[in-house]
Amino acid sequence: MKKVFSIALIGISMFASAQISLAGKANLIFPTGSPTWKNISGTVNNAIENKGSNNVGFNLGLSLRVNLPTSFFLMPELYYTHFKNEFTDPVSNTSFDVKSNRVDLPVLLGHNVLGNTLGVFVGPVASYNLSKDNTFNDFKENVKNNFTVGYQFGAQLEIKKLIVNAKYEGAFSKDTRNFINKVSGEEIRYDNRPNLFMVGLGYKF
Repeated sequence: MKKVFSIALIGISMFASAQISLAGKANLIFPTGSPTWKNISGTVNNAIENKGSNNVGFNLGLSLRVNLPTSFFLMPELYYTHFKNEFTDPVSNTSFDVKSNRVDLPVLLGHNVLGNTLGVFVGPVASYNLSKDNTFNDFKENVKNNFTVGYQFGAQLEIKKLIVNAKYEGAFSKDTRNFINKVSGEEIRYDNRPNLFMVGLGYKF
């Protein structure tokens, strides 16, 4: 019992001495492949060349940063996220514009590498799907998974109240979509949780 009480006191003292800050953040989202410089730079360059008309998304939200007594920090965030993917079924020649509207909750553990100016972070992200089933010609969309889990890692730079951040998101679970042709019964299965590259700005309140 004394050990439990001692651990609780240590935990309370750590959070009591922690510095807490809140920031609003906005990011551009680029669906991409594996986290390599070639994939990410190619994805961003294509988006710039096409003036973002294909599948550039965005998210908006709040970020809470808890600076721990060591050089680590805890950063839970809450976002509304929107992006889309496009593909064409070669059999029916139907184009699918698959949209994702989600609530994302990343919980990130970070480490300061240059004081409080530059930090790196990693952690899980839970996502809840807000998108409704859509119809594409004769195809009816059927969303199977409303709740999915992924991971994020990245870095952020703080200059006074301004925050510049970049991060990569991968998936632990799939956002399974079934597209069923109401006439022929043809079924197309699609995973609408792609890997994402995000870059954006924030402001500390």
